[in-house]
Amino acid sequence: MRVMDMIPVHLADVKELAGDVDEKKSLKDYLKKFGKLDKKKSDELAEELRELKNLKIKEEDIMKIVDFLPKDTESVNKIFKDVSLDEKEANDVVEIVRRY
Repeated sequence: MRVMDMIPVHLADVKELAGDVDEKKSLKDYLKKFGKLDKKKSDELAEELRELKNLKIKEEDIMKIVDFLPKDTESVNKIFKDVSLDEKEANDVVEIVRRY
């Protein structure tokens, strides 16, 4: 098998893609501890973040935001490695995340 594309996914997708996680104790424990939203809410949050149409926010950043649910602008900016969001952009992300 060859990997054709790497697509970032949130933890709710990992749970779905992994199948029966009961047999994979360490994965099950990880998903339980860090996967805070179900698939529907994760997808909704990701879509709202995409609707910002901010070119600085890449798909991999959206998945990290969905998984980590940053509560303040400082936490938002820790997610970004190549760029930094200005105060308004970071506040926009925080406001969306607060609804979840």
